[in-house]
Amino acid sequence: MRLVVDLNRCQGYAQCAFLGPDVFRMHGEEALLYDPVVPEDRRPQVLAAAAACPVQAILVDAPGLREVDPVVG
Repeated sequence: MRLVVDLNRCQGYAQCAFLGPDVFRMHGEEALLYDPVVPEDRRPQVLAAAAACPVQAILVDAPGLREVDPVVG
């Protein structure tokens, strides 16, 4: 499974870090760290995090996503 977070849209509410701590974590109060390639067994956490994001910054399995280096924002 692949995901991407639109870091221009992300406001650092950290709902993703609460719901998917194995996938998302905050670095400081506003910087989000995540791995864009996620094991399939983490899908429920990622989907819950994406649904809870108040600004809808998390895209899961979106067309055109490709494997990239981990993102630091």
